Amino acid sequence: QVQLVESGGGLVQAGGSLRLSCVASGRFFNSYAMAWFRRAPGKERRFVAAINWSGGSTDYADSVKGRFTISRDNAKNTMYLQMNSLKPEDTAVYYCAAGGVAGTDPEDYDYWGQGTQVTVSS
Repeated sequence: QVQLVESGGGLVQAGGSLRLSCVASGRFFNSYAMAWFRRAPGKERRFVAAINWSGGSTDYADSVKGRFTISRDNAKNTMYLQMNSLKPEDTAVYYCAAGGVAGTDPEDYDYWGQGTQVTVSS
């Protein structure tokens, strides 16, 4: 069993930056692929970024490539999402997830956090 807790969300102006963190409790954190998804108001949950168990492989949605960076520190049981050049369309609740493969489908993940709100003002 893995429990995930996100933090770092908030209100930021367009062009600004935020860093989200996801801390995992439980054993074998370094055996899980991890990912970030987001849900904007009135929209479905969508893939943002994923990282494999070692951190050696990452994947991003086209909408965030070049602006967001996913990383992990297995010694701290923590995953991060550095978000730069934020846009109003990045406004959403951001969720971290853990699973067996670093896929882009929510079905690839077994464990989810409660989410953290990110709001980007224009």
